[in-house]
Amino acid sequence: MESMWRYSKYKIDREVLDEEKLQEIAQRKTYSDSHPPLTQRCKDSLRCSIPKLKHSVVSTLPVLYWLPKYSIWDYGMPDLVSGISVGIMHLPQGMAYALLASLPPVFGLYTSLYPALVYIIFGTSRHISIGTFTVLSIMVGSVTERLAPDSNFLSTNGTNITAEVDTASRDSYRVQVAAATTVLGGLIQVVLGLVKFGFVGTYLSEPLVRAYTTAAAGHAVVAQLKYIFGVSPTRFSGPLSLVYTLKDVCSLLPHTHIPTLVVSAVSMMFLIAAKELNSFLRPKLPVIIPVELITIVAATLISSYCNFNSNFTIPVVGEIPSGLSSPSVPDVSVFGEVIGDAFALAIVGYAISISLGKTFALKHGYKVDSNQELVALGLSNTVGGFLQCYSVCPSMSRSLVQETTGGKTQLAGLASALVVLVTILKLGPLFQELPKAVLASIVFVNLKGMFKQHYDVVTLWKSSRIDLMIWLVTWVSTMLLNLDLGLAASISFALLTVIIRTQMPTYSVLGNVPGTELYVDVETHGKAREIPGITIFRSSATVYFANAELFLEALKEKSGLDISKMIIYKRRQEAKAKRREKRAARRAKKKAKRERRAQMADKQQKAIPVFSVEEEAGRWGDTTESDREDEMWTERENGTVFVVPTTPQTADGRSRWEYLKGGDQDCTSLGWMTEVQDGDTTTLGSSSEDTLSRDLERVSLGSLGKWTWDIHSIIIDLSTANFIDTVAIKTIKNIFQDFSEIDVDIYLAGCQASVMQQLEVGEFFSESVTQRCVFATVHDAVLYCLSHHGATSFPSYEPPLEMYDSTKL
Repeated sequence: MESMWRYSKYKIDREVLDEEKLQEIAQRKTYSDSHPPLTQRCKDSLRCSIPKLKHSVVSTLPVLYWLPKYSIWDYGMPDLVSGISVGIMHLPQGMAYALLASLPPVFGLYTSLYPALVYIIFGTSRHISIGTFTVLSIMVGSVTERLAPDSNFLSTNGTNITAEVDTASRDSYRVQVAAATTVLGGLIQVVLGLVKFGFVGTYLSEPLVRAYTTAAAGHAVVAQLKYIFGVSPTRFSGPLSLVYTLKDVCSLLPHTHIPTLVVSAVSMMFLIAAKELNSFLRPKLPVIIPVELITIVAATLISSYCNFNSNFTIPVVGEIPSGLSSPSVPDVSVFGEVIGDAFALAIVGYAISISLGKTFALKHGYKVDSNQELVALGLSNTVGGFLQCYSVCPSMSRSLVQETTGGKTQLAGLASALVVLVTILKLGPLFQELPKAVLASIVFVNLKGMFKQHYDVVTLWKSSRIDLMIWLVTWVSTMLLNLDLGLAASISFALLTVIIRTQMPTYSVLGNVPGTELYVDVETHGKAREIPGITIFRSSATVYFANAELFLEALKEKSGLDISKMIIYKRRQEAKAKRREKRAARRAKKKAKRERRAQMADKQQKAIPVFSVEEEAGRWGDTTESDREDEMWTERENGTVFVVPTTPQTADGRSRWEYLKGGDQDCTSLGWMTEVQDGDTTTLGSSSEDTLSRDLERVSLGSLGKWTWDIHSIIIDLSTANFIDTVAIKTIKNIFQDFSEIDVDIYLAGCQASVMQQLEVGEFFSESVTQRCVFATVHDAVLYCLSHHGATSFPSYEPPLEMYDSTKL
């Protein structure tokens, strides 16, 4: 690698910015400065001033912000036209979607009136239309039919053996269940909004929401089949209820009520043709044609004059009471049974509301407060529940009409509410002869847009397989497990994909783009070059407890340094050196002892030259076994091994040798080696102990992995990390300690301010690891490493390269 580099002519005279210098220059606040004590924060939050009070009141009641600035001349007429158009849409949708909720149609009109008035005061979006929605109606219907099935309201009429359903009692109890569920869901939304939990909607990704609404459309279709074919299937609840209901409907198809089917078919053909014509003429028309309202009026007139109910037994809407419903306290005894459904309604309704609100806000240049939206939607549901409404959220079709017809503010919602109010007070009884099959047909046709979302499978297959998996899992789980359990399963799977992607990120070694301060992945950018002696390591995700161990393993792999084996080898060498010192000390001691004995023997020989066997035997007995071993093996001992010939010398002069570690605890064989190795000859009788030690040392290092390296510094790029937990801090601290044992320096680069604060709080820095090991950028760290190891200029690749953009790297 070094042969490919030359050192540029310019000196490294740029100031290197480590964390300490950066704090001095930028005067960055410390953790204690940016996080005052809890008591101080409480005092600051409770301290009141006129601007703060005004801001709090306006943020809580957004109507006080825009209503005083309202211009009748500029906004009055557009809001009025838009409101009337949306109000006309409220009438058929309210009554039709009430059937999805298994409630009388008039309660769909109530739901289109009261919540919209509440949202005008507390909402921050100017263009969404609050009212009934397909998905929420289906979810409410699953609750009402589960807690109030037809089987609980069977009654016999006199001598008639056949039991009939007491529809009045059943509908009354279903209204109570729906109202209680709505109030509980609204309270959940209000609480979440007050604790600033508006970000919860971000966990519902677009593929998840689209798949969920698509599956909900399937539930809506199955729920309307009984009105289309005029049959009475058994209502099932729980997992696989959709399958069981569809199976029951199919078994009842031979008993289809033909007049009802004809009315449904004619209504659907008329609606489809009229909507297509409406779409074709829409650019030329100032206001869209109210197709659903025309269908309802025409069907009601035809049904009244032809007496569909009495002559053909076609089910009709029935009695619609005139006047407003009186407030009533919901039945709190059912809260425990519907709390899961209420939470699902709260989350789904908010997700749809905030997505639509942000879409229109981005288009028209204003801001939507997610927390306030959660509070506004919660209050709309809570107040509506006390007035016998069911859960509401914006509708895409109505919101688009309100925006395209010129609506500027939520006063358009007030105009639409007035249209619904007039209908409830004066026009409600006129729709008593409206066939339910027509309302079911309206639901069918309006679901066409949701069914088109099945094309998302093709789009996601090309763009993102993970999003495709989220879409498919959400669709399957919602279809099979029902809307509440399906939502929980889909959110869990979506979060699991995030965890898996952060647990298995991409690890890369960075190289410098010559002539720049850019550092990119050397594997994906062919013109990037690694800095000699420096390894720059980066993870594509933040480091935390789930991937800290994988981060360490990837660092070992990318740097080519198996730190565990190297540390083991180093400690063995240190232990080996200590044993050598001890043996050298023993040999010196024994040599001095022998010299003293020799001097004493010389003196005795000169005095009385007599040889005593007993004396020599005693002297031999005083010598320990280790002394005798040292005397016998002094010339053959090399400090770490014994070399033993295991086969006789062959004709070509070679023999097989076995190298045994003398200092190893296992005393295991290192394998077979020939006497002649790498051109060096070592025999048992050779006095070249150094040669034998070198050969064995080569074998030991080879068995332990890479034992020579040209890396003196490793730079860890943490620019992708937005947080760091205690496990990751401990892992990085261990990296500093372990690599320092093999004389490799570790540096951090690109840490965000939040990461630095967490490192300080986690007591990462010490006397050995200071903030001078942290640099503002990777280039600062590289310049420091080069200057620290004696380089006076920055290396560049030969031949010189020009500046490149990202497409040329």
